[in-house]
Amino acid sequence: MEKPKKLTISEWALEDRPREKMLQKGIRSLSNAELIAILIGSGNKNETAVELSQRILNEVGNSLNRLGKLGVADLSGSFEGIGEAKAISIMAALELGRRRKSEEAEERKQLTCSRDIYELFYPLLADQPHEEFWIALVNASNKVLDLLRVGQGGISFTPVDVRMVMKAALRMPATGIVLCHNHPSNNRMPSRPDIELTRRIKEAALIFDIRLLDHLVFCDDGYYSFADEGKL
Repeated sequence: MEKPKKLTISEWALEDRPREKMLQKGIRSLSNAELIAILIGSGNKNETAVELSQRILNEVGNSLNRLGKLGVADLSGSFEGIGEAKAISIMAALELGRRRKSEEAEERKQLTCSRDIYELFYPLLADQPHEEFWIALVNASNKVLDLLRVGQGGISFTPVDVRMVMKAALRMPATGIVLCHNHPSNNRMPSRPDIELTRRIKEAALIFDIRLLDHLVFCDDGYYSFADEGKL
C-alpha cells in the first residue's frame, strides 16, 4: 500500500498555517510550537516547522524557561534543520521577552516584601545557566535607585567583592541594599558561603548606616529570603 504523502505547511488548510492563523484569529491563538515555527520559517526533510518546533519543546519539557537556557550550539547541534541563524532567531525572541518583563518590573519601584524583590529580579535571573549576584540600591522609602550585577560565576559559585558593593551604595548614595543571587540547580537553600557573604555585607553596611534589607536566593520556581526566615 502506498504511503500517504506528507503535507507541507503550504499545503495545510489556511486556518491551520501559523502565519495565516495569527492573522485570522490573533497571536494568542497560536501554540508555543507555532510561534517558534514562525521564527524558524521551515523544518527539515522529515518534519514541518511546527513539528520540528514541537520536538524542540518536548526536549526541554515544554518549558520556555529551559529553552531560554540553551545556547546556539545546543540548538544547532541537536536538531536537524536548526542552523546557527535559526538558533539565533529563537534566542533573540526569548531575550526580547525577558527584556519586556524587565521593563514591566522597573515600573514597580518600591520594594515592600520579598515577593517584590523576586519579581524585580525575575527577568534578569530566570533563565541564567550560571550564577549571577545582583544588588538593588534603594532610598529611605525602599524605592529602587539602581540595579547592578556585582558578580558572575559558574554553576555553583559567584565571587563577590564586598568593597565593590559598598562603593556602589555610597556612590548613589543609597540608604538600603538588597542582595539577590540565583542557584541554577533550583536548590533554594543558601550555602555556607552565601550565609558568610551576607554577614560580611551586613557588617560593612552598618559602618555607613546603610540597611541590608534582604538577601534572596533565587530559583526559577521560587526563592529563599533571609529576611523572611529571620536570618538577617
